[in-house]
Amino acid sequence: MFDYKLLAALAAVIEQAGFERAAQVLGLSQSAVSQRIKLLEARVGQPVLVRATPPSPTDVGRQLLNHVQQVRLLERDLQRQVPALDEQGAPERLRIALNADSLATWWAAAVGTFCAEHQLLTDLVVEDQDVGLKRMRAGEVAACLCGSERPVAGARSLALGAMRYRALASPQFMARNFPQGFVAERLARTPAIVYGPDDFLQHRYLASLGIQEGFLHHLCPSSEGFLRMTEAGLGWGLVPELQARDQLNAGKLVEICADTPIDVPLYWHHWRSGGQLLAQLTEHLRHSAGQWLVPL
Repeated sequence: MFDYKLLAALAAVIEQAGFERAAQVLGLSQSAVSQRIKLLEARVGQPVLVRATPPSPTDVGRQLLNHVQQVRLLERDLQRQVPALDEQGAPERLRIALNADSLATWWAAAVGTFCAEHQLLTDLVVEDQDVGLKRMRAGEVAACLCGSERPVAGARSLALGAMRYRALASPQFMARNFPQGFVAERLARTPAIVYGPDDFLQHRYLASLGIQEGFLHHLCPSSEGFLRMTEAGLGWGLVPELQARDQLNAGKLVEICADTPIDVPLYWHHWRSGGQLLAQLTEHLRHSAGQWLVPL
């Protein structure tokens, strides 16, 4: 039989990225949290955490975290069926990993009504669309919105559509770097803007133009900051069409090479045994995401 106090300590350490914040969330001392982790490791006969900064789960730790995540969701269903079990009457909360560009554009509009109707709170973890699935694999989140189609064990994936990106720059940037008009071969020698080391969208765009060499680039791990840097002429970048419509209409940004978008597929991953609330959110996204995403 599992001791869920020990499993809760493991989940808190991973979700809060350390023992100190986990202790605050659980209302325990840091030493008490550490003791619970050690007791859990003694019971399973192997480490459940890699003691790094931040801590990360071992393989068996991931299995335990996946179990905890699904039990939490199923407990919510039981509390709805037997209200007396819900002592605090607190709103339900889902921990979800998603990419920054979705958060900056369509996500809030897509889920706002659903969250209000179901009294749902969300705990959002922002990751690049190419790597967000690692949060589910680690058992940290109940669902994930990312660019990977293949689900982790115990989960399902649903294709929602694709975000359309366009390679944009300010008119001043284009005049400075392409005074005679756009020339693809010069693009690798002009500064680009990249979200982070896991963002390969600009690499894909350059490859589509036949450019395989490395390129100059800024790193900007902020969707809003990415747009502002592009507007300010610091570099060119692939910006969601949804995010840049006003700037395009106002002439503050222009497409560097006309009508050459890149569509990035987005998949919704969720646990198979995730309970009624997660299933309802999945159906809601299935029917609503097409308002903002282009068909695959």
